[in-house]
Amino acid sequence: MQTVLSKLLTYIFVIIIYLFIYAIIRMIFLDIRTMYRKKAGGLADAYLKLINLRHELDFAVDESYEISDNEVIGRGKKCDISIADKYLSTKNSRIFKSSGKFYLEDLDSTNGTYLNGEALSDKAVELLDGDKISVGRTNFLFVLPAKSE
Repeated sequence: MQTVLSKLLTYIFVIIIYLFIYAIIRMIFLDIRTMYRKKAGGLADAYLKLINLRHELDFAVDESYEISDNEVIGRGKKCDISIADKYLSTKNSRIFKSSGKFYLEDLDSTNGTYLNGEALSDKAVELLDGDKISVGRTNFLFVLPAKSE
């Protein structure tokens, strides 16, 4: 009886190890795929990378969202980045590009937009690579891909 139980536990342990390795490889693959995602024949100008774990959220959200010249984030179906988070306003915030730089502004949302933990005021704020954007219960990392020569 002990040998059967010992073999069973060994198989369970091996399966858990394989599942762990699979999860790590999948996460690396998704990050690499996101970095090299193409948009209109070239690299995206910038993108938002989800920080939250998707399985902990009770709504659908993508791993990343490409940012071009003007993107509205909100719960509304007509938003460029539509997220069904009940803590988002219909039009929560906007990321736009001006003079080659990206800016974030809150669109008078109920729960606000946060940049690196600070609530945004009425004015647009310049985004830098690695900034953390929080809208509703969703947290993103703003990424500016390195431009290849």
